[in-house]
Amino acid sequence: MGLFGRMETVVKSKMNKLMDRMEDPRETLDYSYEKQLEMLQDVKRGVAEVTTSKKRLQLQRSKLQQNIEKLDGQAREAIKAEREDLARLALERKSSLNVQIQGLDQQIAELEKEQEKLVAAEKRLSTKVEVFRTKKETIKAQYSAAEAQVKINESVSGISEEMADVGLAIERAENKTENMKARASALDELIDTGTLDDLTSSGDDIDRELAKINSANTVDLELEQLKKEAGK
Repeated sequence: MGLFGRMETVVKSKMNKLMDRMEDPRETLDYSYEKQLEMLQDVKRGVAEVTTSKKRLQLQRSKLQQNIEKLDGQAREAIKAEREDLARLALERKSSLNVQIQGLDQQIAELEKEQEKLVAAEKRLSTKVEVFRTKKETIKAQYSAAEAQVKINESVSGISEEMADVGLAIERAENKTENMKARASALDELIDTGTLDDLTSSGDDIDRELAKINSANTVDLELEQLKKEAGK
């Protein structure tokens, strides 16, 4: 496959993905249902047209039959009047009309067969359209429910991610707090042991040692005084 062939394949793939994201199956189902309804209406119009044509031929046949009965009566009257020539003329016209009626009967029979086929087709198509409508509404309801569930899950997922970020922030804050406490405690210990100078206190290390000795002597003196008072 050449360069242009690969580019065409990539473009088609991208377009298919784009169309898939843009396509709403509910709209597609509604469109298909509308097309089926149009087909059903076409079949119904066909049934109506065939029925109308058959009725028109039946009316025409009825008129021919009335004319035949009239000619038959005229032929009888002509015989009574001893006008065989008029009787023959009436019978010839009657025969011609009978031929026309036979042709009409054949056409009417054919239209009846066509009407039966169209009516049967209309019933089958009507049943299929109704089944499709029920299935369509079911699928649309399921799709809407799934779509709502996806949105809810996406929202929950977003909240979960935010809560996870909050948890990490709290954990980092706690760790920093513990580190700061440990550092403060270590500094206090260094200051107490003299390893680290307390910048807030005055004097050098000798002064601090003398201060400790004086503090110890003060404690000893107070302790002796308490013993004397207690008679010990």
